[in-house]
Amino acid sequence: MTARLQKRSVNLVGHATSLALEPEFWAVLDAAAKADGLSLSGLIASIDDARGDRPLASACRVFALERSTTG
Repeated sequence: MTARLQKRSVNLVGHATSLALEPEFWAVLDAAAKADGLSLSGLIASIDDARGDRPLASACRVFALERSTTG
């Protein structure tokens, strides 16, 4: 089964940025933002700040994987 990427626009540091992830990752990011009392853009901005040289989409996937295993 092939998961289709879903593209969403988020605002990072005052700039619109589009990010394409699989729906399963978006679900974890949405739940994490809600649980942490953040907007999705706020959560992704914090991931962006901590990602180092890793591409943003990869950093979001790693965050989602870590979050889904730790709750």
